[in-house]
Amino acid sequence: MQKIPILLTFLVVVVAVDARASLLTNGSFETTTPSVPAGSFVNFLPGSTGITGWTVVGLTGTEVSIVNAFSQNGISFSAEDGSNWLDLTGDGTNNDTEGVTQTIATNPGDQYSLSFYVGNVFNPTGIFGTTSTVDVSENGSSLGPFENSCTTCTSSLTWELFTTTFVATNSSTTLTFLNGDPANDNSNGLDNVSLVDNGPVGAVPEPTSLMLVSSGLVLLGLAGTRRRVPRSR
Repeated sequence: MQKIPILLTFLVVVVAVDARASLLTNGSFETTTPSVPAGSFVNFLPGSTGITGWTVVGLTGTEVSIVNAFSQNGISFSAEDGSNWLDLTGDGTNNDTEGVTQTIATNPGDQYSLSFYVGNVFNPTGIFGTTSTVDVSENGSSLGPFENSCTTCTSSLTWELFTTTFVATNSSTTLTFLNGDPANDNSNGLDNVSLVDNGPVGAVPEPTSLMLVSSGLVLLGLAGTRRRVPRSR
C-alpha cells in the first residue's frame, strides 16, 4: 500500500528539481498589441515591438503574423501552447529574412538549453507547403535549421519539439528565429519557446538538487524493500 504514494513523492521531487522558469519573455506569444481575436491573425512589420518581449526583423515589405485558432482551406491552425502562435511566413510574404529576435541577460561560461516547437502542415497541392523550417541563431552564430517534415499532418497544424544548447560568451545573448521555408509555402509555425540556464559548464549540481534527488532515491528504495518483506500470518 506504500508503493504508490512513495513513487509519487519521488516523481514530485524529480519534477521540482527540473522545474526552472524560462528566461525568455512571452515565449508562447500570448501577449501582443493589438491583441489577436480568436479565429483571426494580426500582422507585425519589421521593427515592431507589438509582440511583447520580441522585435520583428525582416526586409521592407515582409512581416510575421500572430495567429489565434485560425482555419483555412479545411485545415485548422491551433497553438501548441495557449491561444497564439507565430507564423514566420507572415501574410504570404515568404522571405527568409523575416522573423523575430529577443535579447536576454546571460552569464558568460554558462550553458543554456533552448527548446521550441515548430508547426507544420502537409499540403503538397495547396498554399501551405510540405515542411516547416526555422533557422535559429545565437548572437549571429547559427544553431542550425530545425525542420518539421511530418507527412500525416494534412488537416491540422502539427507541432514538433526541438532542443539545442549553447554556451554564453557575453553578458547578453540575442536569439533570432527566421523563416526557412520557400516562397511558395505560406505556413511556418513557432510556439512555446523556452530558455533555461544550466549553470557553468562542468559544474557540480547544486547541493539542494543533489539532496532532493537522493531523498527521492531513498524513498524509492524503501518502497522496494517493503514489498519484499513477507506478510506475517
